[in-house]
Amino acid sequence: MPSFDVVSKTDMAEVDNALNGMTREIGQRFDFKGSKCGIERKDSELTILADDDLKLRQMHELLRVYLTRRNVDPGALEFKTPEKASGNMLRQAVVVRQGIDKDLAKTVVKHIKDSKLKVQAAIQGDELRISGKKRDDLQEAIAVIRAIEIEQPLQFVNFRD
Repeated sequence: MPSFDVVSKTDMAEVDNALNGMTREIGQRFDFKGSKCGIERKDSELTILADDDLKLRQMHELLRVYLTRRNVDPGALEFKTPEKASGNMLRQAVVVRQGIDKDLAKTVVKHIKDSKLKVQAAIQGDELRISGKKRDDLQEAIAVIRAIEIEQPLQFVNFRD
């Protein structure tokens, strides 16, 4: 029985490479001279430190640009609300989403069931397994999943015939 898995994984090595490039550019740019702006990563959480709101928005843009250059979808980022840090600075946590959470999995399964395709969707931890009798049904299921407007990037892997 043909099947495939729907996953959401982000390559953290590429995220590190993007952060290194971003740090280099912050050190060289004229508008960041003399500022204490920076970004660091612990596990799957990034911490942005900026002098003011304008620099924070510029760092958001830099982060998106560098992640796109490294072929990482910026949709995997979840920006938390900025908070005050010491010395009139702003600190913002950014979570790099890994895996499919329960709510998103239920939404995808619901859309697949509503499409009346002859496939089964099973939630397995932080991924989904879609299986059906025909390869064409699975390809239609992929089209249905891509049509759903989800901000989190999804990958289709482990296609078995």
